[in-house]
Amino acid sequence: MKREHFEKAIGHVFKDPGLLTRALTHSSHAYETSPDNPKDNELLEFLGDSVIGLVTAEFYFAAFPRRNEGELSKLKASATSTLALSLLARAIKLDKAILLGKGEEKCGGRKKVSILAGSFEALAGAVYLDGGLDAARRFVCGLLRSSLKPLKSETLTINNSKSALQEIFQKAGFPAPVYRLISEKGPAHDRTFVVEVHLGGEVLARSKGPSKKSAEQTAAEKVLKARFGRKIKKISSEAFVIEAEDLILP
Repeated sequence: MKREHFEKAIGHVFKDPGLLTRALTHSSHAYETSPDNPKDNELLEFLGDSVIGLVTAEFYFAAFPRRNEGELSKLKASATSTLALSLLARAIKLDKAILLGKGEEKCGGRKKVSILAGSFEALAGAVYLDGGLDAARRFVCGLLRSSLKPLKSETLTINNSKSALQEIFQKAGFPAPVYRLISEKGPAHDRTFVVEVHLGGEVLARSKGPSKKSAEQTAAEKVLKARFGRKIKKISSEAFVIEAEDLILP
């Protein structure tokens, strides 16, 4: 992908193109091309993690001043999870721009959730260094605005599937759901985890995902959808909204 096309996709033109190159350089590429002085994106990833956390918290704090701390924490955690960041990376075609080593390329590195999320964090760090906090806000918050539409009603409560399932079981006097890893399949770059969620001796749902955590969230989501159906409106890969009074077992 040409630099100008990628900059248009992310909404930021770099004054220092070297920062963009550094943000896109995975360690596998850096050590293959410059083993004596590798310059990869790991430090930018470290910085970008904090930048994303700050601007995301600020964004939701400003958007929902009447929401409580618990709801905003769940929303922020969902928006900044590894899976969520990897999906944002794909949305801006970051998977096509990353510089990978030959070995990582052959192993399907462009599909790895961890590499995509890390590269997105590195890019956020690079935007921050190049243009300051305002530039970082424009970059990150521009991608978060799609989550606002289902949240306009103040009566809707924010939650994630695992937390919600545990909460409604506790309110109903049931023990907490138990998640069991059934299998792990596939190569390292494209691993699939299969998980079941149990209540006592009953299997409530089975699901799969690119990580154990995401498979557990999807399994919990299946249980909730079976009971609440269209009342649940997803706002991210992990979070949803629902009318507070509806979140009880029928």
